[in-house]
Order: sequence, then C-alpha cells, then structure tokens
Amino acid sequence: MNNSIDFDLWDTLLKKYVNDQGRVNYLAWKRDEPEVLPNWLSSVATLQAKDNAGASEQLALWINLYNAFTVATILEKYPIESVLPKIFGIPNWLGFLRFFQRQIYVVGGKKYSLAQIENKILREKLQEPRIHFAIVCASIGCPLLRAGAYYPEKVDSQLEDDTRRFINNPEKVRYDAANNILYCSKIFKWYRQDFLKVAPSLPEYIRSYLNIDLLLTASTPVKYLYYDWNLNKQELI
Repeated sequence: MNNSIDFDLWDTLLKKYVNDQGRVNYLAWKRDEPEVLPNWLSSVATLQAKDNAGASEQLALWINLYNAFTVATILEKYPIESVLPKIFGIPNWLGFLRFFQRQIYVVGGKKYSLAQIENKILREKLQEPRIHFAIVCASIGCPLLRAGAYYPEKVDSQLEDDTRRFINNPEKVRYDAANNILYCSKIFKWYRQDFLKVAPSLPEYIRSYLNIDLLLTASTPVKYLYYDWNLNKQELI
C-alpha cells in the first residue's frame, strides 16, 4: 500500500487521548473531536495500492488502520462497557464476531473487516507474530494501546518495545516459581502457531523477551490467564 497517508494526525490523537496504561479517554474524544478520526479515515478510502511497498511500510499502515478503525467504531458506539456485550448475563459472541467480521472498512476502494486485516494481511501475508502485541480490540485484556502512531522507519523497534512491554507486564505474563507454572495471556493460546514459527515453544518465546533470566523451557507447564473483555477506557474521577 502507498504510505502517502499522513500518520501525524493519528499520532496526535493517540497522544492526546491515550494514557501510558493504554487506556482511552473515549468520553473526551467523542465530546471534543467526534469528526476528526472519521474524516482522517475517509482519506484512506481512496488510498492507492503500491506494488513495491516494503514490509515495514505495510506493517505500519495496517497496524495503524486496524487500531484506528477499532477506536472509531468504539467512539461511534460509546458509551459501552465491553466489546463483548452480554444478553441476560451470557456473553453475546455473535455480536462480538460481527464486530470483527463486518466488511465495512474501506482502504483503496476495497472493503475489509478487522478479521481480514489481522488474519489475511498481518498474519498470513506479512508473517509477523509481534503484531499480537500491537493491534488492539479495545478490551483491557488486549495489549496496551500505544500512545502514538506506528511509522515505517520505526515499526520494527516499536514492535520490539510492544512485545517486551506485554511480556514483562505481570497482568499478561507471570511465572509461579514455587510450582513451576508459566501463566500467560490467552493471546498466546489463540495464536500459538504464529509464535511457534519463530520459537521452539511458547515458554522459550516468552523467555527471549523477559527482562529477568528464567529457566523456561519447552517442558515448562503453561496455564492461561483470565481475559478481560471490558472496555479499555480511562476511569475518570
């Protein structure tokens, strides 16, 4: 894709409305600048394809668009409490899947769903497992939304930072030394095969990004943490 789109506006919005915990001030965003993001995204609809775009260029573009489309959809629906609504106390998975599978986002004159961007482009075409620590579905269980845009010249180091931040966050990954159990986010369960393309096992992938040296091996037992689907909104006082 042609990276002629200016990410600086998206970068400014993120820095203004996202805190260092990855939480979004949807209330202020919708109140103060409700049309800015939709107008920016409308420019994407006529974005022209570029056959010789490099991987870094494509990664920056599609990660930004995935997150921007998600935030725009949440702003449109806000106030909501969760991206996984409940009906009579039971999770409404049909509504959740519809959120990700609707082909309503236009890029270069072609309609995409969030699922297509994630699975067909970022995972299958670009083969980049670190995107799972960068793309955000607007839930607390997701990676922290970066308070700034991705840029082609920086996207590799940005993804490295995202991955390290996620894996060293005890809410996402923690090791019970007494019982030799590695607890980690269900993201590692859902996308296990992506990580195994670049590492012999999940524990060894995680170990390579830890800030402390742990003897994690392929035989280290893994258990998965509760995934919080509540909205990644800032709790305002």
